[in-house]
Amino acid sequence: MNWCKTLLATAALSFSGLTLAATELTFYGQSGYKIVTEQGHVILIDPWIKNPKNSKGEAQLKALEKVDLILLTHGHFDHLGETVQIAEKTGARLVTNYDLGNVLVEKLGFPKAQFGFSSTGNLGGQISLLNGDVKVGFTPALHSSSVGVPMTDGTETTYGGTQTGFHIQLKNGPSFYHTGDTDAFSDMKLVNLFGPVDVMLTAIGDTFTMGPKRAAYAVKMVEPRKMVIPNHYGTFELLSGTPDAFAEALKAQGIKTPMKALQPGETITFE
Repeated sequence: MNWCKTLLATAALSFSGLTLAATELTFYGQSGYKIVTEQGHVILIDPWIKNPKNSKGEAQLKALEKVDLILLTHGHFDHLGETVQIAEKTGARLVTNYDLGNVLVEKLGFPKAQFGFSSTGNLGGQISLLNGDVKVGFTPALHSSSVGVPMTDGTETTYGGTQTGFHIQLKNGPSFYHTGDTDAFSDMKLVNLFGPVDVMLTAIGDTFTMGPKRAAYAVKMVEPRKMVIPNHYGTFELLSGTPDAFAEALKAQGIKTPMKALQPGETITFE
């Protein structure tokens, strides 16, 4: 079966205990995604679901009944999103670097039992999760990481550990590379040492990450086999990069891999 064919999802499904014939990817806006695997596992990445661009955010957050893993690239508010709330509701395990995980547990009330050495790693490391159905590799990202901790007299900024991206390999399914917030850098060529990348989820917004031109060069280095999906654009006025500019930059680089700009709340399926 040609699993790389993409289709728009037409209904919301409940995946508890369900084995799927496909992998589903939902874009929440900014850098947030949900992956539902063929085995029915639910993985969230940087789940700022109720962001200003996602009109479906409230309903989608409420609908999350089963979440197995929450992957966090770094500690900024537009990536932490509703992580703690979701974990408390679903029992999801946190996958991130040890420093950031500890901040969430000690400062923000993330459930202590849902984070530890079995789901943490650092640059270059790869961990096996969910009985081997998911493998997560920690990739570099050129950015910063801090956590805003609410205090009685304001907000305290706390060190958030190493910023990362993720290489996510699904058993019997596609592989994803989420760049995190980053500039392009030459070692992106090494991401494929974790395994070939099928779908690249890349920041394009400029100002705080690479813009369209540099993101296109990043795609050229990674060489995703099936699709490129842009993120981290349009949420704030300062994020000036656009999918149209990204498409032009990809064309200028001679990249043939299809680019698809998802709308916040939209789901596609890889069969």
